[in-house]
Amino acid sequence: MAETHASATGGRTPVQAVTMVVALVFLLVGLLGFVPGVTQNFDSMSFAGHHSEAELLGLFQVSILHNLVHLLFGVVGFLAARSVTGSVMYLLWGGAIYLVLWLYGLIIDLDSSANFVPLNDADNWLHLVLGVGMIALGALLGRRSRSVAH
Repeated sequence: MAETHASATGGRTPVQAVTMVVALVFLLVGLLGFVPGVTQNFDSMSFAGHHSEAELLGLFQVSILHNLVHLLFGVVGFLAARSVTGSVMYLLWGGAIYLVLWLYGLIIDLDSSANFVPLNDADNWLHLVLGVGMIALGALLGRRSRSVAH
């Protein structure tokens, strides 16, 4: 059964396929953060810090550093998707990182130098959804992958 399903998804298990989709989304978000028009106030983008007024889709505050982090998460996701274990770990640990980032964004003063990424309220709540979603996908699909392997 696992081989039939894996061959139908190009030799990848569901957790690997989902990891590739998540990685692709991170890559696209990272790239779109560098596109004027998609990113409003593009000319005010700074490398890092809360002074960057650039907003992806006019909603999510971004900087060069923020975009590079998204690109890095995408590249790491594609590398992790080469194996089931890597995929599960990427989703679980990546989700955990996003939950920590969500908490960090809630705790700090968004107008202070501690907001070096930078983050705004929309980023914070997106990070919560990403964290919970990635952990749920990693746990659910990881469990399914282990049960199919046995």
